[in-house]
Amino acid sequence: MDVTVQARREGDHASLLLTGPFDLPHAMAVARAVESAEDDLGGCRSIDVDLVGLDRIDGAGAVLVARLLDRLDENGRHASVIEASNIEAARLIALYREHRADLPPPLPAMGPLERIGQTAAHLPEKADEALDFTGRFAVAMPKTAATPKSVDWRSLPRLIQAIGADGLPVASAANLLVGVIIGFLGASQLARFGATDYVPQLIVVTHFRELGPLVTAIVVAGRSGAGIASEIATMNVAEEVDALRSMGFDPVRWLAVPRCLALALTLPLLTWVGDVLALFGGLAATTITTDLTAHAYVQAALSAITAHDFFAGLVKSPFLGLAIGLIACGQGLLARGGAAAVGARTTSAVVQSIFSVIVISAVFTFFFALIGI
Repeated sequence: MDVTVQARREGDHASLLLTGPFDLPHAMAVARAVESAEDDLGGCRSIDVDLVGLDRIDGAGAVLVARLLDRLDENGRHASVIEASNIEAARLIALYREHRADLPPPLPAMGPLERIGQTAAHLPEKADEALDFTGRFAVAMPKTAATPKSVDWRSLPRLIQAIGADGLPVASAANLLVGVIIGFLGASQLARFGATDYVPQLIVVTHFRELGPLVTAIVVAGRSGAGIASEIATMNVAEEVDALRSMGFDPVRWLAVPRCLALALTLPLLTWVGDVLALFGGLAATTITTDLTAHAYVQAALSAITAHDFFAGLVKSPFLGLAIGLIACGQGLLARGGAAAVGARTTSAVVQSIFSVIVISAVFTFFFALIGI
């Protein structure tokens, strides 16, 4: 049966006769018929909609008819449905019109200050989520030692390879380029004072103590942290985490412990490799822009490396890796909904991880300065 909307006019009054299937498979035909009938109603003050000829109607057809009635009312015309012709269809259309009327008005676009205020208002909630998961993780650690089989240890080699070996190229490239940047800047600034011989010391101190762990942690947070958060969030949305709970496994112990351990073990190794490559980057930049030879650079760099500088960077690396793991796993386990929730939690995990590693690195720097290291 064809979809038609026939308009019958009598002066400023018109009647619309709806016939055919007003359902989702015929939605395009319904939309065209409704639009054509609306064009024929110019000058009418009142319109009656007769549903007696409807073959069937579902939500899609009811929405199209409800929108037609709303548009007619908005233009100063009175539109009504003849309920006696098809009571069930009339009720369905009225239901959609009622829900449309109850919808709140759209919120105005927020300005910069309002966005800042909204972010600040959500900070206590974010802090509560982070502290809650950190507490659950701390409680899970003694239970892990008591019941080792409650942890998915078989995934640990795979995680170390994914975080360490697979992430080595991008982390190494980032540290190498940072070494080149420090070398260029150090050479250009110290050349004013004739102190280009101190460029190797500058690279050693700045990169070994601060930039090496920080740059490596940021790269790992953006790469591995996002991967862990999206993986666990997808498992949570797909109800795989609920399946683990139903089998008696604690998701914190089964999922979070091996991932946090892999990050804490791998990040110091990536930092050490990054430190070495930063020295090579500084070597290239220094020998190109100054008269310092490669042999002199290597001798100066080796003499500048002290145990304090070397271990100051490596000591903070496990804590940075642990922070990335806690945030990524926590955000993944908080995901609720569908694909949009996975993306939102992954983005939140990356942002929070990068901010956290910067804060932790600053705290370690302040602590080392207090104790004179």
